[in-house]
Amino acid sequence: MTPKIEIDQFSYRYGDEIALNTISLQVQPNTILAIFGPARGGKTTLLRSMNRLTEIGEPGTHSGRILLDGQDIFAPGTDIATLRRRVGMVFALPVALPMTIFDNVAYGPRMRGVRSRSQLQDLVQSALQSAALWDEVQDRLDTPAQALSGGQQQRISIARVLALEPEVILLDEPTAALDPISTAKIEEALMELKQQYTIVIAPHNVQQAGRIADDAAFFLMGECIEAGPASQIFTMPRDRRTEDYITGRFG
Repeated sequence: MTPKIEIDQFSYRYGDEIALNTISLQVQPNTILAIFGPARGGKTTLLRSMNRLTEIGEPGTHSGRILLDGQDIFAPGTDIATLRRRVGMVFALPVALPMTIFDNVAYGPRMRGVRSRSQLQDLVQSALQSAALWDEVQDRLDTPAQALSGGQQQRISIARVLALEPEVILLDEPTAALDPISTAKIEEALMELKQQYTIVIAPHNVQQAGRIADDAAFFLMGECIEAGPASQIFTMPRDRRTEDYITGRFG
């Protein structure tokens, strides 16, 4: 099977600090890859590199390649706006824009030039259904999104990405600030979403990775220590450092 994303000997530096050191990974279509490990392991940098968000703010330098459908995303002439539509990202803290629920989800399509009310309504409904939020908000789409609970606001964030009809969804600890019930709803939504999308997540903890991942990769101090099927990584890790982290001996 041709990978949806292939990371080939990819390194990233912030000045003299090595954030990622010659990472090679493949992400298969319609799967969930969980990148897990202790803080400052390079997980967020890798996620942000996949749609070139690392270039916002104080950019670093990279070497190696990241391929999306076989095409190097760093190749000259790459349309970054198109890349970020194809590869959407959800962050740790829920972000509801100061507007209605409907306008939050319709924001991206409108920026792309969609003006038809019926088309926007279809996109909003589809995105909210896929984010497992439609049943809770369908009767109050004209109310402020910021009045929703934290878990609902995070699902709004997911719906806002889905409304752009991406191919890949990146999630950086999307349930870190949420309660267990909201966390379970988002995990259930992700399990459904992988039928249509390819998902890469830096999970909140090892337990979450074990619950939802098809494949997993353990990161430590900017290196990918080991990667493979989640069933193997979490039951029979090959590297002692992976086993020590999973069993709680450190981290």
